[in-house]
Amino acid sequence: MIKINIDRFGEFEFEDGITIKEIIQALEGEGKKVKNVVGGVLNDEIIDIHTPIKQSGNLRFLIPKDKESLEILRHSLAHIMAQALKELYGTDKVHLGIGPTTDVGFFYDVEVEGKRLTEEDLPVIEEKMKEIIKRDCPIERQELPREEALQLFENMKEIYKVDLIRHDIPETAPISIYKQCDFVDLCRGPHIPSTGKAPTSFKLFSIAGAYWKGKETNPMLQRIYGVAFWTEKELKKYLNMLEEAKKRDHRKIGKELELFIIDENVGGGLALWLPKGAIIRNEIENDWRNEHIKRGYQLVYTPHVGKEQLWQTSGHVNFYRENMFPEMQIEEEGYFVKPMNCPFHVEIYKSRQRSYKELPIKLAELGTVYRYERSGVLHGLMRVRGFTQDDAHIICREDQVEDEIRKVLEFAIETLKNYGFNEFEVYLSTRPEKSVGDDRMWEVATDALRKAIESVGLEYDIDEGGGAFYGPKIDVKIKDAIGRMWQCSTIQFDFNLPERFDMYYIGEDNQRHRPYMVHRAVFGSIERFIGVLIEHYAGQLPLWLSPVQAKIIPIADAHLPYAKEVEQKLREAGIRVETDERNERMNKKIRDAELQKIPYMLVVGDKEWQTGTVSVRTKKKGNVGVFTIDEFIDRAKKLIKEKSLEL
Repeated sequence: MIKINIDRFGEFEFEDGITIKEIIQALEGEGKKVKNVVGGVLNDEIIDIHTPIKQSGNLRFLIPKDKESLEILRHSLAHIMAQALKELYGTDKVHLGIGPTTDVGFFYDVEVEGKRLTEEDLPVIEEKMKEIIKRDCPIERQELPREEALQLFENMKEIYKVDLIRHDIPETAPISIYKQCDFVDLCRGPHIPSTGKAPTSFKLFSIAGAYWKGKETNPMLQRIYGVAFWTEKELKKYLNMLEEAKKRDHRKIGKELELFIIDENVGGGLALWLPKGAIIRNEIENDWRNEHIKRGYQLVYTPHVGKEQLWQTSGHVNFYRENMFPEMQIEEEGYFVKPMNCPFHVEIYKSRQRSYKELPIKLAELGTVYRYERSGVLHGLMRVRGFTQDDAHIICREDQVEDEIRKVLEFAIETLKNYGFNEFEVYLSTRPEKSVGDDRMWEVATDALRKAIESVGLEYDIDEGGGAFYGPKIDVKIKDAIGRMWQCSTIQFDFNLPERFDMYYIGEDNQRHRPYMVHRAVFGSIERFIGVLIEHYAGQLPLWLSPVQAKIIPIADAHLPYAKEVEQKLREAGIRVETDERNERMNKKIRDAELQKIPYMLVVGDKEWQTGTVSVRTKKKGNVGVFTIDEFIDRAKKLIKEKSLEL
C-alpha cells in the first residue's frame, strides 16, 4: 500500500500502481466532486491520469488553468500532429523521431518518404489535427516488455523508435506506449485523457532541418514547430508577440541602422561591428569597466590562444572538445583558441603566492572567446562563434562567500535595471548526482546563493540537481518589452578548477587552504546583450547609447552655416551629432531621422539663427520646445550622465 496526500482532499491509502483516473473514480464514489482534471503533479513530477503511481507522496490535480497543465497539452498535441502526418502521407511513409514540448509549444522530428514538407503544408496538417481532436479518441497508456516493444516498432517500420529503445532507454527502465485511435507512439507521457480534451488554440508555424540526435553523421529529419495554449486569447496574444518580434529582429534593425554585419567571406557567427555599432559597444564596455573598478575588481587581459596543456589541466580537452575549434600547431606544440577565460584567470591568480589578507581577489575581463557552433543554430548576435564575455572570477575565503555573492547579485540587478529591464526570473540550481567537491563546500556555496537571492528580495525557483558538476549557480533571466525572457546574468561556483590547478592561499595558521572560486557574468556576452537591447528598444536606444544623439536639420540650404555652427558646439560638448546637408524637404529629413532612431532632431531656420536657438523634436513627443544651444547641451548632458531612459 502507498499513502497519497491529495491537495484539498486529504490523505488516502491506495494499492501500489493506482492511477489518477482510478483515484478520481474512488473519490467520486465517495460523493466528492472532481472536474476537468487533465493530469497531476506527484512529488513535483508532472504525470497524466494513466501513469501508475508506485510511491507515497503529495498529489495535486491539474486542470487547464494550472500552468503545469500546458506541458501535458503540448505533449499531446505533438502526438496529434504525428497522427495527422501519418494519416495524410501514409502510415508506412512517415517515420517519427522525437516530439518534446517547448516553452510555448512543441515540435516533432519526422521523415516523410518521397516528400519534403514545406510551410504550405502546415495549414493542411492543422486541419487534420482539428479533425482528430473532434473524434475525441481516448488516449491510453500501456507498458510493454522490451522485446515486444522492439518487435512492435520494427513491424511499424519506425526505425528511429527502434534506435531509441536499443540505445537510449536503459535496460531496467519501463517501456511505455500511448495509443489514440489507431495511432501508437513510444512515449513516457504525460498526455491528456483524450484528443477531444485538446482545444484548437494551436498553430504550426515553421519547419526546420534537424539531424537525428543532433549528429551531423545521422540522417537529416524535418522539425515541425507548433505553439499551443488552452485559450484562443492566449494564442492570439502570443502570435501578436511573434509579429512584434519580427519587427524588432535585431538582424533587420542592425542592417537598417548600420550597426553590424556578419559577412560569409569572414565566416558565419563572426560579427563585424560597423562604426555606429562600435559606439554602442564602446559605451557599454566603458560603463562596465567603470562600474567594476568602483566595486574593487581588477581588470586583466588574456590571450586569444593557449597551449594544449592548459586546456588539458582545466579539463576542456576531455569534456568540452566538441565545442572547441580544432587544434593548431605552433612550433610543434598544440594550441587552442580559447573557449573560456577561466584558466587564464587562474594562472594570473597563481602568478605569486597569495595570503588570506589579499582575498577576495576579483579579476575581470571583457574577454573574447570562440566556440564551435553548427551553422544551423547561428542567429545574428544571439548565437555566434566568437563573442566577448563580461567575465569575472572572484577568489575568496569561506567566511567571505556569502557577502561576495550578495554583492554580485545586487550589482547584476542594478546594472540590468539601468539598461531598462525591471522584471526578472531567478533560478537557483543545486547539486546534481554526479559532482566534484566535498559536501561542506556544496552546502556553504548553495546556502550563500540562496541567502543572496533572499537578501536582495527576489523571488526564485529551485532547479533541483540542475547545477553544473563543479558547483551550484544562480541564473537571472530578464523580461523584454514584449514579454520574452532572456538568459543573462550567471553566478556559478567552481570546485573543479581550484582542485585541477591546485589553487591555494596561505591562511592565518600559515597553512595552505583551498579558496572558493566564483565565475560570474552580468550580461553573459556583449554581442548577445546588445542584440537583446536592440530588440527590447526596437532600435530606439536610450540617449546615452545612441550612435547619433542629435541630428541637425536646416530648413533650407541657406541655414547650413548656422547648422554647422550648432554642430560644432554640440560636438565640443561631447554630444554625438550630425547635420543633414541633403537638398531635401524638411519633413523628409525629419522622417529619415526618425527612421534612423535618432533621439533628438534640432530644426534650424531664420528664427533660430537670429535668436541663437534650436527647435527640438523627438519622435515620441514631436515638438518639445525652443532652447538656446547651451540650454539644449545642458539638458542632453544631464540625461546622458544619468543614463536616462527618457528624453
